[in-house]
Amino acid sequence: MFLRKLSAGLCFLVMLLAVSASSTGAQQSPEKASVTQGSDRELSSTTHGDEQSALTLQRRTRYKLCRSDVVDLHFAFTPEFNQSVTVQPDGYITLRGANSIRAEGLTLAELIQSVQKAYAATLHEPLITAELKDFEKPFFIVGGEVGRPGKYDLRGDATVVEAVTIAGGFRDSAKHSEVYLFHRVPEGWARARKIDVKKMLKSGNFDEVSYLQPGDFLYVPKSTFSKIAPFIPSTSLGAYVNPFQVK
Repeated sequence: MFLRKLSAGLCFLVMLLAVSASSTGAQQSPEKASVTQGSDRELSSTTHGDEQSALTLQRRTRYKLCRSDVVDLHFAFTPEFNQSVTVQPDGYITLRGANSIRAEGLTLAELIQSVQKAYAATLHEPLITAELKDFEKPFFIVGGEVGRPGKYDLRGDATVVEAVTIAGGFRDSAKHSEVYLFHRVPEGWARARKIDVKKMLKSGNFDEVSYLQPGDFLYVPKSTFSKIAPFIPSTSLGAYVNPFQVK
């Protein structure tokens, strides 16, 4: 009889412990979930901030040499090597007493490093400075269905919307939802991005991606209606534009 009571007491104690543990786990779960969600929000915010910072840095990079640019090279301790070099059509510069090196697409700091390597066999760790004397001013080109297609100086930061405005704005035949932005790269290839300017204007979200870079080409195509308008009879076209107009 005593063993039965002891056994029943032990069973009741085990059940009580199990219920207590389950209750404790249920109370702790929301806390863990809350920490996890908070971490996710913090990570998401940090990631978004990093992306914006990366885009801003990409937009504010140092000037890179282009063809026909003129650079003065000054050798601090060996002035006899001072020279003025021009970036040739093939992207190379000719150095006095050294091999030609590729300069197109390099910043001035990168150019100095390349020149130091080119003179490594002649000079021991030469101290070189580079000064940009003549260069093509940053520009962008706008073509297609805008008021004044052409080439414009890029003065500071400019968005796609600002570039279209500078070029005279959209024509009535323009397709606002498909504006193509082409970036120039040193190899001569271009990367295209389709931008929905209509959506940007409606939402007011002028993101960093829409900023122009020197040498960019912006193309505004015709809308679908403007393409088929010449094939629509004038009477039908007038009725389509204003069906309630009575002549």
